[in-house]
Amino acid sequence: MAGVYHFRPMTSADLPQLERWLALPHVREWWGDPAEQFALVSGDLDEPAMDQFIVSADDGEFGYIQCYDVTAWESGFGRQPDGTRGIDLFIGEPGMIACGHGSALIRAFVDERLARETPRVVTDPSPANARAVRAYEKAGFRKTTLINTPDGPALLMIRDR
Repeated sequence: MAGVYHFRPMTSADLPQLERWLALPHVREWWGDPAEQFALVSGDLDEPAMDQFIVSADDGEFGYIQCYDVTAWESGFGRQPDGTRGIDLFIGEPGMIACGHGSALIRAFVDERLARETPRVVTDPSPANARAVRAYEKAGFRKTTLINTPDGPALLMIRDR
């Protein structure tokens, strides 16, 4: 497992790679219809409340992470401290799964945000996605409650500064 992760702001030049990743079975399982998700993600490139990144390590680019203002969308997260950010991500490259990258890149990304005055970071994996829940817990998130989101039931997980 690589020790250093880089989070490069995503550009329109990354869209073909993102489209390929969204179509892979291990991403589609939790992100849903690839065409629908591609439309949403590509449409957010110009959204000021959404920051999107391509994740890389020594082995090259392998994933996607988005970080957003939780007040910009109806999320089902309830009242959160001002400045709270939400995250969603996936590892696109199949060879990078089950190698410890998930929890390590989450920790690195969230540590950066918390060091920059973000008071809280939240995420909402499917309760059935045990791999994601484990990765978030290893990255310092705590389970709080089951919530209803526009995408269905989710487990609200929180990491505070």
